[in-house]
Amino acid sequence: MRLRISHLLTAVAALGLATNAAQAHRQWMLPSSTIVSGDDVWVTVDAAVSNDLFYFEHQPLRLDGIKAWAPDGTEAKIENGATGRYRSTFDVHLTQKGTWKIANSGGGIQGSYKLNGEEKRLPRGTTADQLATAIPKGATDVKLSEGWNRNEIFVTAGEPTDTVLKPTGKGLEFAPVTHPNDLVAGEPATLRFLIDGKPAAGLKVTVIPGGIRYRNALGERDFATDANGEIKVDWAEPGLYWLNATATDAKATTPGATERRLGYVTTLEVLAP
Repeated sequence: MRLRISHLLTAVAALGLATNAAQAHRQWMLPSSTIVSGDDVWVTVDAAVSNDLFYFEHQPLRLDGIKAWAPDGTEAKIENGATGRYRSTFDVHLTQKGTWKIANSGGGIQGSYKLNGEEKRLPRGTTADQLATAIPKGATDVKLSEGWNRNEIFVTAGEPTDTVLKPTGKGLEFAPVTHPNDLVAGEPATLRFLIDGKPAAGLKVTVIPGGIRYRNALGERDFATDANGEIKVDWAEPGLYWLNATATDAKATTPGATERRLGYVTTLEVLAP
């Protein structure tokens, strides 16, 4: 037993170094399966914010803003939702054949101001219509930015479809050329991103394989989109991957905001050939 404990402590120390190197809070959703078959099928989803992917050890992702869309584009129910100390979980009954989208999207205003010489920050979740009361009279040096983020996953029952993949033309969106439920190790995938419906050229996209907790290297890969807003990813290994893209521009629509920050997150499953 002592030998085992010694080995465990050595491993934990090594993992601790890896965790420090990989320290970052990442939000994610993880379905029990990305591809299902059958006539009465469900998917259970874990949702959390954590350092390690996909190991819940920091805080749950709140269920308030999570929605699901059926393959025909209609909104579907989130069922059996529960939030614990480290993660939320919920079910979606896949009552239609095709590709489903489950998403947590939302935005708000971030910013700061000075009052009586002291700098203060706006409360998390402040919306544009709350600014008049959120910033007190007499405040100076007001700095505002507008944010909008999407966290999406895709699950296919039967054959894949693309209705839920059609962009809305608002903010940063994922408009993949290769279907997100048709990813195979050893086969390059073309992934496209749009901002306000147009190709997001020069966008930085980061891909990290899951299982950070059990390796020394983060395994992060950074890509830059081409003029069509596309990247090509060659998946070396099957498994779960976390994808993140961010952009900043000056197209904020909130009065007083000088910057717009956009974010996109998804979890992709790459199957063995």
